[in-house]
Amino acid sequence: MGIVHKITPRYCDLSLLIPVLGLVIFGVLMIYSASNYNAKIYYDDSFYYAVKQLIGLVLGSVGLLAMYFIDYHWLQKLAWVIFGIAVALLVAVFIPGVSISKLGATRWIGIGSFSLQPSEIAKFALVIFAARIFAGKFKNTVVVKGKDRLPIPKLWQALVVLFGGGVMCGLIILEPNMSITMTVGIIMFVILFLCGVRLKTMGLILLPAVATVAVMLIAAPYRLKRLSAFVDPWANPKCEGFQLIESLYAIANGGFWGVGYGHSVQKNMFLPFSESDFIFAIIAEEFGLIGCLALFAVFGWIVYKIFKIGHNCADFFGRYLCYGIATVIMVQTSLNFAVATGSIPPTGLPLPFISFGGTSLLVFMSAIGVVLNVHKQNKRENLVL
Repeated sequence: MGIVHKITPRYCDLSLLIPVLGLVIFGVLMIYSASNYNAKIYYDDSFYYAVKQLIGLVLGSVGLLAMYFIDYHWLQKLAWVIFGIAVALLVAVFIPGVSISKLGATRWIGIGSFSLQPSEIAKFALVIFAARIFAGKFKNTVVVKGKDRLPIPKLWQALVVLFGGGVMCGLIILEPNMSITMTVGIIMFVILFLCGVRLKTMGLILLPAVATVAVMLIAAPYRLKRLSAFVDPWANPKCEGFQLIESLYAIANGGFWGVGYGHSVQKNMFLPFSESDFIFAIIAEEFGLIGCLALFAVFGWIVYKIFKIGHNCADFFGRYLCYGIATVIMVQTSLNFAVATGSIPPTGLPLPFISFGGTSLLVFMSAIGVVLNVHKQNKRENLVL
């Protein structure tokens, strides 16, 4: 089996690719709308953020095409290497002269005029690692149609995945980045469930995890302040509660139909991070409830398609891989929506495919390329059979 397969358009799942590209293009437009006022003030260039995102789009497209061309089984062979590289990048964040600090956190690595956020890469490295561990003993097994019940993983497999995820979470929390840490943790548990780990085992694992989160909240006063701002943002409306209040103002201002593209008020120096973590609030303001429902539908369709491709996959690694990628998109999208609407405490999580961030866009588009490769190979194998 060669590393690169011949590309045939009929094998590409356009029902997945087109919605993803639509979200990415929509994201660039929304980033311009959400940031042009602030970018003009701070950088004297209204297109500053939009141009940077376009560069991310180009790199992401290269990543998508590369992963579509390359046989996804190579990810299974290189899973430990990919995991090691991801951990090394997380460690590099703490090396002076290599790392970049912003707003009191050290989460980026400087590469020339660009920056790389290793925690974004870590999420998908964990997916590949988990798929490799759970599919290890079944690497030559073909899933029989009609027998869709997944084999129950061994305890050691779950422990290895937990250890790998724990190492990543430990390094990410030191940046500090509580939001990505919790996201990786949630993704890890959902993957364990989808891969067939028993609920009893999940419960035993969940208890110490919840205790750890509680300790981390108590250990850092600023996290408790964020939690209190979530409970009652009006208790400190000009400090901890400010961002959530402005986000809710934006959503309320949008009403049912929205104020129209480019006419957001809250983006004009009111809502912090309106082009990244809180871009959903600007979407709600400009396109209203009807636009939000349409966005929910597109994300729901993408997640459904990825799960379906995984369900129809002819081998366990491809199936687990798709389940993991769908889980990352589903969890991160849900958390971003929940933060913007005040349903959970504020966290710094980008909205997949839409929020400003080159690393995020690159890894998410590359992940879609992997899913398209799984679909392509299984469709071709079904035709051969």
